[in-house]
This record gives sequence, structure tokens and C-alpha cells, in this order.
Amino acid sequence: MAEVPPDVSTDVPTAARVYDVMLNGKDNFAVDRQVAEASLKIMPELRDIALHNRAMLHRVVRYLAAEEGITQFLDLGSGLPTARNTHEVVHEIDPAARVVYVDIDPIVLAHGRAILADNPNTTVVTADIRDPRTLLRLTEVRRLLDFSKPVCVMLCGILHHLADDERPGEIVETLRESVPSGSYFFITNFTRLGDAPESVALEKQLLEQLGTGRVRTPAELAAFFDGLEVLAPGLVPLPLWRPDEPILDAGTVDVRFMTGGVGRKP
Repeated sequence: MAEVPPDVSTDVPTAARVYDVMLNGKDNFAVDRQVAEASLKIMPELRDIALHNRAMLHRVVRYLAAEEGITQFLDLGSGLPTARNTHEVVHEIDPAARVVYVDIDPIVLAHGRAILADNPNTTVVTADIRDPRTLLRLTEVRRLLDFSKPVCVMLCGILHHLADDERPGEIVETLRESVPSGSYFFITNFTRLGDAPESVALEKQLLEQLGTGRVRTPAELAAFFDGLEVLAPGLVPLPLWRPDEPILDAGTVDVRFMTGGVGRKP
């Protein structure tokens, strides 16, 4: 792990580091592993779900860079830039593409600086997506991204860490209004499954131990795409979004528990 900033408590878990545990990463603390283990007891499929989320990220970024010519990516609530993240995928297609990672966890900044020091087209900033206007004005964001040209705004597995009273819909709306036509939004969220009561139990556990966690209905997810043209195949379980290989069993909890999609601003 990169050097821990002096103001970071190793006794308080964060979503970024718990996600790192699920991806079999090494940049986490004992408290993060405890939250991950407690969550896995409720829903053992969570590790596979995290891998599905990362795999969809790869497919979306690859498609937008290769097929739609998107050269700018704003990855919000990015987590630690490890496990083959956005910049690695997009730079295989376009080494000049720009990627800005944003996360509230200062460990992400410390680790990102260490591994991205020699990458002039990628940066990491510490900011809170609950204040999108301030975030978009940050010097480091503006240094790499030109908001007069299309941007892919990535909200991959972050909105379910915002409670309803934190107005996630308004955050998405502000971001949508701040980028030009031709920009894309990539959004995924935990999905409430009526036939899987553990989805409710997981939400309760995340709220108690992590302080965040909101499992939303498909209709609530769809509301985040208001004003956008949703790309085929629509808002679907993550493995079903343009899979590289056939999905043999689409009815399992690990396939269905997170839903996502990509929308284009007209």
C-alpha cells in the first residue's frame, strides 16, 4: 500500500477500500476487510458482483473509446486505480485520451499519485461528488478535461453510496447540464430483488457498518437516465450489457444484483 496520509484513520472503513477487498486488492485495512467479510456472509455473491461491475467498466470504456471516439473520461467515486482500471483500458485504444479519477478517500489520492506519476494523461483528485459544481471547477480536473467537448461521466457503483436525502438525482442532473451534447453517462447501482430478501439485509448491514448503502429499484435507477438516450440493450444486469461471451444463466443473484447502462446526452 502507498504511504498512509497522517490524517487518515485506519479504524474507519471506506467504500473505496471495501471495493478493493472485493477485487482481491491489497490497498485496504483490517476494518475494510471486516465490512467486506460481514457483507459476504449476507450475500456470498458480492465478490462476483464486484468483478461483474469491473468487467462492464472495461466493455463500456472500450466501446466508447473505440466506437464513439470519446477521448475524455471523468471517473467519479473511482476507488483505487488498480485491477485494470479505466486509464489502462482506454490507453490501449487511444494513448492520448484523458482520464480523471475522483474519490473522497484520500488513500485513493496517495495511491494514485504513486502509480500514475509518469502518466501525463491521467490524474487523481480528492473531491466529494455531492458537490459536483465545485468538483468540476477544480484546477486539476480542468487541466485535463475540456468541457466544450464530449466527456464520459462515470458513476460506476457510487450512487448506491448516496442516501436519498443526499439528492443523487440532482447530482446527476447537474453533471448532465455541465457537459456538452454527445457526452455519455455510465451508471451502475445495487438493485433491489423482490425474490432475494438478502438484498434488504445487505442494505441494512452496509448502513450500519459502512454508513452508506442504498439498494434501489430498477425504476429508481432509470430516473438517473432522465434526459439521456439510453444505448441498447438498455438498463440491464451488468453481465448482460454487450457481453464478450454468452451468459449461460442470467437468473442468478450475482448476475442480477447490480443493474446499469449507458446514456448519451442528445
